[in-house]
Amino acid sequence: QVQLVESGGGLVQPGGSLGLSCASSGILFSIYAMAWYRQAPGKQRELVARISSSSSTEYVDSVKGRFTISRDNAKNTLYLQMNNLKPEDAAVYYCNAVYVGNVHWGQGTQVTVSS
Repeated sequence: QVQLVESGGGLVQPGGSLGLSCASSGILFSIYAMAWYRQAPGKQRELVARISSSSSTEYVDSVKGRFTISRDNAKNTLYLQMNNLKPEDAAVYYCNAVYVGNVHWGQGTQVTVSS
């Protein structure tokens, strides 16, 4: 059974930082391309950052220079370090794993940015 379990969300003030984690099980984590998506109320789910199996990365323009995606294949875990958070970063953040036609999602973790 495949499981992607996000953690690390919470409430943070504008300008603050949070680190998200996504622990995986039931997949061969190292061969999967991994990504973080987010969905704010009333908006479509959007890609935030992606990391390939070879650890090449890409980011949506709005988070470049502030967010860092990384992976630890030995721990089967995906990370997202978020710095200088803005109110518009508030959303539910989802972990995503893709390999060929196999796509898996986590249940999401809430990030709230408010003073």
